Amino acid sequence: NWQGRRMHEKERLRAQFDAAAATEAAPLPVIDAAPAWAALRYRPVRLEGEFDGARQILVDNRIHGGRAGYHVVTPLRLADDRAVLVNRGWVAQGATRADLPAVPPPAGRVVVDGRINLPASGYLEFDARPPDGVLWQNLDPARFAAATGLAVLPIVIEATGAPGAADRLVREWPAPDFGIDKHRIYRVQWYALAGLALGLVLFCQRRRRRLPTPSS
Repeated sequence: NWQGRRMHEKERLRAQFDAAAATEAAPLPVIDAAPAWAALRYRPVRLEGEFDGARQILVDNRIHGGRAGYHVVTPLRLADDRAVLVNRGWVAQGATRADLPAVPPPAGRVVVDGRINLPASGYLEFDARPPDGVLWQNLDPARFAAATGLAVLPIVIEATGAPGAADRLVREWPAPDFGIDKHRIYRVQWYALAGLALGLVLFCQRRRRRLPTPSS
């Protein structure tokens, strides 16, 4: 039954993704409560503001096409004084780990097309201290705000617009695997095991009743 409930939850997420992908890009809404952003996940948005290149970070160990690289994440300062993290795309790792790519954001006022997403939670790190450099292992808006002093929204915008002439970032955001079929298969397996167990119990009880009673 738990697998069935999880399956239905994933089906609702899939429906939310499909519905959001079909909507037109809109300005970023003003939301106070952090949990309310979950209802807007995958919603296309169009933002206008200025990138804060001084606080740009590289999220490590991101794979694309079998190659190691980084996600380039830059805070965008909006006209209403809010700031939001923008994942500008993927860039390949350099010849060595010390050779970090130079991917500065465009200067001045920009328009960014993207979709709302929620950073992964529950990640595991061996060092609980916040990163103090440009290279990060995980993207966490709360930790970013604590480390940089810039308050950002609890979301990330995955940029979807076409790269500019000097932008060599890859922006291919695959549709998430919701795992609906996995829960459906597990549910069938558990029901089958429960049915088998019940059948064995009934068979053993019936067989015991048919056995002759030993004489004293």
